[in-house]
Amino acid sequence: MSANRIQHKVNHVALVVDCSGSMRPHQSQLVRVVDEFVAGLKAESDSLGHETRISLYSFDHKVENLVWDMDVKHLPSMRGLYAVKNGATALIEASLKSLDDLGHIWEEYGEHSFLQIVVTDGEENASGGDMRHDGDMTVLGPWLDRIAARMAGLPGHWTSAILVPNSLAKRTAQNYGFPAGNIAIWDADSQEGVEEAIGTVRAAATSFLRAREQGVRGTKNLFAVGQDISIDEVRANLEPIPANKYRLLKVDKEVEIRPFVESHPGVTYERGACYYQLGARAQVQPNKEVIVVEKDTDRAYTGDAARSLLFGTGIQGTVSVKAGNNPKLEVYVQSRSVNRKLKPKTRLLIML
Repeated sequence: MSANRIQHKVNHVALVVDCSGSMRPHQSQLVRVVDEFVAGLKAESDSLGHETRISLYSFDHKVENLVWDMDVKHLPSMRGLYAVKNGATALIEASLKSLDDLGHIWEEYGEHSFLQIVVTDGEENASGGDMRHDGDMTVLGPWLDRIAARMAGLPGHWTSAILVPNSLAKRTAQNYGFPAGNIAIWDADSQEGVEEAIGTVRAAATSFLRAREQGVRGTKNLFAVGQDISIDEVRANLEPIPANKYRLLKVDKEVEIRPFVESHPGVTYERGACYYQLGARAQVQPNKEVIVVEKDTDRAYTGDAARSLLFGTGIQGTVSVKAGNNPKLEVYVQSRSVNRKLKPKTRLLIML
């Protein structure tokens, strides 16, 4: 290879979506929010100067490729492509097929990364086209072995993630080999849950693309935010909050937010004036403001661009996120609750 060749970044994203019968209530909404997800990939790729290509799969007891490795700039709407069917859930087979297909992509030129995201509202019961093996380990066993081996052998520039409907399905996904930090739970029983699921996926994909700028090609902590931004980006895009307009209070034990605030002299609890430190997974609604704080100086920054900087351009709905590991910055989320439980070893920011 020529020493002068430009190693441009190429991202291959595979979105693998359940189309079994239980997804029927979400069909039209899912088409819209997947289109929004693709629009977000395009916007972020354009801003970063990346080439991003997307493949779309749907699956019930059969797995179907709908779009193959197409530039996101040219992808048509999912309308007319995605349709719910009446079959069962070949989750393992769909996950394996999309990984195997991506493995055929030639990587000789360019700096390639691969991101697979699976969205399901159920659990495996049909891989191999056999809809009878629900719970039958003699049939499912070989499939479990195959996916565990495939996941364990993924190269470092491959990331595989999944959205599942409950904690039991999360444990099952871990048994398949999905890293715990790449598994998120979504509410598969509500229309709002679909919005949140795709918002979560979109924020994760944005974080993934931005991390590529720092040389990260794969991650086992996809559904986290804040780890990919720098102090320089914060200072350039957000507005500093005057030091006399807020206070930071250390939380030593689990406690409700209102009595905690009122236990400190000089401050009173006001709904919307408190911001909890993002740690474990939390739902961040579209009307919640966010603040970024420098750890070394306790300088705080906010503004209209804060959500876009953290979650991605154009994300309007609720996102389910947790804090990434950033040695320089902390993320704070607005709370309007009087009884939110604050976690020990965190801080609370109060606007004065």
